[in-house]
Amino acid sequence: MVSKIVKRTLSGLLLVIILFSLVMVSPRLWSVIFPEKPPVGYHFFVLDYLAIGVGLEHLINKNPDVPADIDEIKNIEYKNIDGKSLQLDIYKPKNLTKPVPLLVFIHGGGWTSGDRADYKVYLVAFAKKGYVTATVSYRLLGDSIYPACIEDISDAVQWFFRNGETYNYDPDRIALIGGSAGGHLSLLAGYGWHKPNVLNDSTTTSPIPHRIKAIVDLYGPVDLTTEYARNHPLVTNFLGHSYTEAPKLFSEASPNYYLDKNDPPTLIFQGTSDELVPVSQSDNLKARLDSLGVPAVYYRLPLWPHAMDVVQRVNDFCQLKMNAFFDRYLK
Repeated sequence: MVSKIVKRTLSGLLLVIILFSLVMVSPRLWSVIFPEKPPVGYHFFVLDYLAIGVGLEHLINKNPDVPADIDEIKNIEYKNIDGKSLQLDIYKPKNLTKPVPLLVFIHGGGWTSGDRADYKVYLVAFAKKGYVTATVSYRLLGDSIYPACIEDISDAVQWFFRNGETYNYDPDRIALIGGSAGGHLSLLAGYGWHKPNVLNDSTTTSPIPHRIKAIVDLYGPVDLTTEYARNHPLVTNFLGHSYTEAPKLFSEASPNYYLDKNDPPTLIFQGTSDELVPVSQSDNLKARLDSLGVPAVYYRLPLWPHAMDVVQRVNDFCQLKMNAFFDRYLK
């Protein structure tokens, strides 16, 4: 009798192990069978970490070597405010014979942290493909609340518009790319954020009338007026007010507030298991862009959480789709 119970228990455990193994291996098999389709994740953070721990998934190298044929130009000051130097880094292929598109990467970190070097994996990869790439620092919450960060990004954009000849990129072919808070800032700047009630300042005028040509949004918040967003401590700390105190501020800081038919083509990546930025934010952005006739490409990545592109398999997919997007809208 005891022997039968033990056998049944072991058989049950074996079945569970087999089923669990299939669940863990299935996402990788999906990518092998359907390499052009969005990679499937694991839904739960614990399974994500487990997949990394057992070698099913690998994290990106966040500090790749810079090839000898790429110039790395660091610590360029684009703005100084109250004695704080705001800087950017540029990566450009050596011996460029003509101006090429510029890709500007804006880091995330909930508007409170992060570093402009966080996207070096993209910076180097796309510089190797022939683009000039750049990454920008901006004031974080420890320095000042909104609108400081978007003022900085807007001023950085103006700096890029003015300096194409110096670094051999085309100021009429600039894309903004960002993840999370960086995605939010990319969308704000690309869709035309401006200081309220100010018509002539450095963020709204330029000696030459350039416009951002394309935007890539990786899981960035789009509408800060939703019930979830306006009650989230990251948002209220970022804006320095509650929704009850300053409802117009939540609209003003939302990229969807600036949407119109003249906005640049937008590429969107969003994990469906993102618990920080709900997938509905990206769903609604895509729907709004479609209704306005603005070109929009959207990839919902099944069962992936926030910041899913730190996983190499996801990063490879994002780079593949970014490359196709840039080929179509920047070249």
